[in-house]
Amino acid sequence: MDTEAITALVIADVAIIVVASWLLGALARRCGQPTVIGQIVAGLALGPTLLGQLPGDPTGHLFPPEVKPFLTVLAQVAVVIFMFLAGYETDFGQLRRGSRAVVCVATLALLVPMGLGVGSLELFGGAFDAVGHGHAEGGSFTLFMAVAPAVTALPVLAAIVRERGMAGSPAGTVALASAGFMDVAAWLVLAAAFVGTGHQSGHSWPVTLLLITGFVAVMLLGVRPLLGRLLSRPAALLMNRVPLALGLALGSAWVTASLGLHPVFGGFLAGLTMPRVGNRPDPELRQTLEQTAGVLLPLFFVTTGLSFDIGSVDGDGAVLLALILAIAIAGKLLPGYVAARIGGLDPHQSALVAALVNTRGLTELIVLNAALDTGLIGPELFTVFVIMALVTTFMTGPLLHLVNRRAQALAPPGAVPKPAAGAARDPSGRKGAGAGDRRPSCRRLSRAGRTGRSRPCRHGRCP
Repeated sequence: MDTEAITALVIADVAIIVVASWLLGALARRCGQPTVIGQIVAGLALGPTLLGQLPGDPTGHLFPPEVKPFLTVLAQVAVVIFMFLAGYETDFGQLRRGSRAVVCVATLALLVPMGLGVGSLELFGGAFDAVGHGHAEGGSFTLFMAVAPAVTALPVLAAIVRERGMAGSPAGTVALASAGFMDVAAWLVLAAAFVGTGHQSGHSWPVTLLLITGFVAVMLLGVRPLLGRLLSRPAALLMNRVPLALGLALGSAWVTASLGLHPVFGGFLAGLTMPRVGNRPDPELRQTLEQTAGVLLPLFFVTTGLSFDIGSVDGDGAVLLALILAIAIAGKLLPGYVAARIGGLDPHQSALVAALVNTRGLTELIVLNAALDTGLIGPELFTVFVIMALVTTFMTGPLLHLVNRRAQALAPPGAVPKPAAGAARDPSGRKGAGAGDRRPSCRRLSRAGRTGRSRPCRHGRCP
């Protein structure tokens, strides 16, 4: 295939991916799920699991081997930008707000699934050997098994909290702060696992670890204060933060990749390095990078889908899937609830926290793709973990609904149930049409307002 043909096919693939992700993302929102869930499903559907099963193998024609490297590069750029945002939005200052609950949840909901993951290797090592877990050394794979069930997808969690009207509530604040700390710790452990593989680096792993430690120190102790001083000047040349952030993220990713780590670590480190505005993320910078990553991230889901084949999961894989699901779910829900109760939250808020920290989503997929690229895991184990990530993420919405319904059912008879924490309010401060607002909504009046015609309200009490 010549260069012109490859270019034309790449352009066509990008168009197909963007449209499919947009449609399924909108459908996911209709079903009460975050948009990213629909995008993930679109990526998996374009792979061998669904589209590849049709006559003529459309997946093979749309995504031939000559095209995959180009899509992979674009996908990696999107992931680096996404990880930059994850690091940039990590707010260590939240530790001062509800510190006891945050520390308890972050500690238990991280250490318990890590312990269960490592323990499963000792107790059920044969189940992992039956599916083949890659070619990495035992220590590196053990560290991966500690991280894989312990991940909480902070960006997807933040989207769920915003869309559910839980921003600023005790459960939303504790879950977001805890997820930030758990993700930072998980990435550090995963970085140690990747250093142990010795991939993509000509140095021994002790030298590689020393170089990486030095680079982190330079970024956080040297580059961050320098950028802070430069950006604080009134007439600074670097007032436009977007090119600076992109250059910092991609440059940091290049360095970490050259040192033997996956580029995602460089993007995350660059986000931690980028100075904030008044101790808060710059809204313009965040919005611009979110839009950029949002356009390109569906390419990452497709490259994930091309490596995902549910048909490769045989009987041994199904047994291992059941084990991993049990570890992942039990390791988050029960410790999350108990830790939130220890931290001082009531049973309702604690249950909400437990349901939220069980979210895996995009962060888990990034971890799995990085592990697959470096040989830590094989294709079948990759598929098993992707299914776990999808199931635990799909669970979040229904679990939150069940928790809120149970809280309403346990309310005293005759009492007006309180709205869910952080329920949406209109600009005047009145409650919206949430769980605690039993007044009928006037849909006819709303439609009339949109069309410019005025109709009387048949209820007689709507504003």
